[in-house]
Amino acid sequence: MRKILITGGAGNVGSALAAKLIEDQNNKVTVVDDLSTGSLSKLDLTQSNLKFIKADVNKKTELSEIMLANRFDYVFHYAALVGVQRTQENPVKVLEDIQGIKNILNISKNIGVKRFFFSSSSEVYGEPVSIPQNESTTPLNSKLPYAVVKNVGESFCRSYQQEYGLDYTIFRFFNTYGPHQTTDFVMAKFISQALKNEPITVFGDGKQTRTFCYVEDNIDMCIKALNENKIVNDVVNVGGDKIITIIDLAKTIIKITKSKSEIIHLPPLPSGDMKRRQPDNRKMLNLLNRDLISIEEGIQKLLDSEAFRKEIGV
Repeated sequence: MRKILITGGAGNVGSALAAKLIEDQNNKVTVVDDLSTGSLSKLDLTQSNLKFIKADVNKKTELSEIMLANRFDYVFHYAALVGVQRTQENPVKVLEDIQGIKNILNISKNIGVKRFFFSSSSEVYGEPVSIPQNESTTPLNSKLPYAVVKNVGESFCRSYQQEYGLDYTIFRFFNTYGPHQTTDFVMAKFISQALKNEPITVFGDGKQTRTFCYVEDNIDMCIKALNENKIVNDVVNVGGDKIITIIDLAKTIIKITKSKSEIIHLPPLPSGDMKRRQPDNRKMLNLLNRDLISIEEGIQKLLDSEAFRKEIGV
């Protein structure tokens, strides 16, 4: 029996990871989340090998009690304040997540965790100096608090491995979307607006380029890294391989949903809305050894998902 902890496991990616892991009865999964942005509705707590505990990982006493009682084999640290607007509006609260990273790494090395999986972000790259953004050659140059916290977290992982021998894997996530994503994020927001025939709101001119990764591709990659003992003491970009502008994403969603929505432009965000973002995802593709789910197919999966329609209120 493998005992696995997922912090932030009531969120979009964490809940999908939990759902996939508990398909294997050899995995006993504990989700810890303070439910500030996550929701219990994302978890199937009827499963005997899934347990939920409400706690704030930034509070060491709460986290220590959980980790010492369970002595996990593997830890996926996904808890964080996320979302461009939310993180910009709460910069001090974002920085508090550094304490949570220190807490969980320190306890992990004390209880003999076999590997620590850290959810970093494409935000660490800042505005790219080259495309695609490579794990080893692209400088980590963003100064936004959220990106700084993720960069510091990566450094903590490397330091704990060097000093204490705690193995790690760093996932740099690029725009992962799925049925449990809220309208704080662009894909869910645009689809929600389209299905309601409301104006689709685009910041700036909409020429910002992105790639989008359906959550199934993300989770399959992360679990392969666990099960096949890959990406050990290393970092991997986890993201899609098709570049699309934000304005074209809006048009694609309007077409697929047959929406009557119009596209309206809002003033650009003051900071954090990078003009270009594209991962060098060769490591991910090599590990998955299959094609990724296309944006069009991913959008259709969301439209067919009762959970997603409930999430966005349509």
